[in-house]
Amino acid sequence: MKKRVAVWCALVTALLLLAGCSGGKTENAGAAEKADELVYATAKDINDMNPHLYTGSMPAQGMVYESLVENTKDGIKPLLAESWDISADGKTYTFHLRKGVRFHDGAPFNAEAVKKNIDAVQSNSSKHAWIKLSTMISEVRAVDEHTVQLVLTGPYYPALLELAMTRPYVFLSPNDFINGGTKDGVKGFNGTGPYKLTEHQTDRHAVFEANESYWGGAPRLKKITAKVLPAGETTFLALQKGEVQFVFTDDRGADIIDVEAMKKLADSGDYRLVRSEPMNTKMIVANSGKTGSPAQETAVREALWHSIDRETIGRHIFSGTETAADTLFSSNVSYADVELNKRSYDLEKAKAILEKAGWSLEKGGEVRTKAGSPLTMKLYYDANSSTQKTQAEWIQSSVKKIGIGLELIGEQSSSIAKRRSTGDYDLLFNQTWGLAYDPQSTIAAFTSESSYYHATRGIARADELYQKIGEVKVSLDENKRKSLYADILRIVHEEAVFIPITNGSVTVVAPKRLQGVSFKQTQFELPFERMYFE
Repeated sequence: MKKRVAVWCALVTALLLLAGCSGGKTENAGAAEKADELVYATAKDINDMNPHLYTGSMPAQGMVYESLVENTKDGIKPLLAESWDISADGKTYTFHLRKGVRFHDGAPFNAEAVKKNIDAVQSNSSKHAWIKLSTMISEVRAVDEHTVQLVLTGPYYPALLELAMTRPYVFLSPNDFINGGTKDGVKGFNGTGPYKLTEHQTDRHAVFEANESYWGGAPRLKKITAKVLPAGETTFLALQKGEVQFVFTDDRGADIIDVEAMKKLADSGDYRLVRSEPMNTKMIVANSGKTGSPAQETAVREALWHSIDRETIGRHIFSGTETAADTLFSSNVSYADVELNKRSYDLEKAKAILEKAGWSLEKGGEVRTKAGSPLTMKLYYDANSSTQKTQAEWIQSSVKKIGIGLELIGEQSSSIAKRRSTGDYDLLFNQTWGLAYDPQSTIAAFTSESSYYHATRGIARADELYQKIGEVKVSLDENKRKSLYADILRIVHEEAVFIPITNGSVTVVAPKRLQGVSFKQTQFELPFERMYFE
């Protein structure tokens, strides 16, 4: 027995010595990889995975839940619905469901399940008012086991696009409903997707295991773990040590490690960087409706726009991986190729605009005043973003040169989202919905109290803006839609309530051995089910 213990101790000692010799170099990342498991770092917990609410992690929900249709580069394609028909008047959508699909708990996916889920979403209508479709659904009919009809109050051209979103029109097992619905919470998180949520320790990790009965075929990655880590150095070291193997731009537009750290990992030879095409516009949202705030004034917003050097931000903070944005949407977004007046980086012009608006700078002073009020505002940024704080500091330094004082406040993304919905802000960082959803989704949010209503409600042409937004959503005339979108974009551009900074993309840092890394049309999900280790 003593001899066995001695041999065992010698073996353990040898293993420890070998581990110590490795020096914790990046090469260890490969050693942590298992053939069918992946661990990714996230700066925030997955939160409540109820797909009919909005607190859950969208990348996580994208693994678990599915919609009737999918938005792709080639347009709307089948997902849980194999095909569909649209009535001549544009009011009735008939979906023919995929057969043999089951929820993770074994419950059948059928027309009745579709009806129950959509009815559950509609019963909580105030939560979803930002989605125009939610205000237009009048009835859901289960025609037979595999046929369901969605009846609208009127024609609505983006209906399929909004049904394809990550949430809320995705499907949860009716066995998980509470009191016949989902607005009061759910008992479980059983979707139809390629992965099941099997473990969740709040603010620590969440584990997703492959759905071996997935209708699209069992994924090759059998286990995916989302590990919660602080953004920045902690995550970088975890990647070097192999504690996590994968990071990506999250659903708030934040990179969990900065560009330089990404390059170091790529230079090590163990990792590679994969970037999507430009998908969104990162911007500062100005609250035109906040009483007493300088952000109410168009002149202040214009001056702020002219004082931001977007080219330098893209070149230095993002190391050239993002390009300067001059408009709310890039020209590759549908209906957004509109000629708009360019506001270049020009501090002297910014000063002249403020002077003309009555904001004067006393000799020796640092902050302009008007009628005894200082030109100071608060700018909120995501504390978990490795780039937003740097951008905020850069902008703070720049606007100081024209006599604007900015107080920078970092908060959790959920707190910033609450400020956006309540109007308790002067300025905050945000981003457009993205290529798959724009312009219709971001523009629809201009009228939503839970989103950008406070940004737009104080402008002089607010009523006209809201009227045109209402018209464009129901128009069946393509030329009229183009004209209405052009007018909408001109109004918000002239009012400078959305100050663009850069066109962003989704960035993935992945082990070189990981194959199948790609992107969906949405910026919020990754197709983990396509990934595998070679």
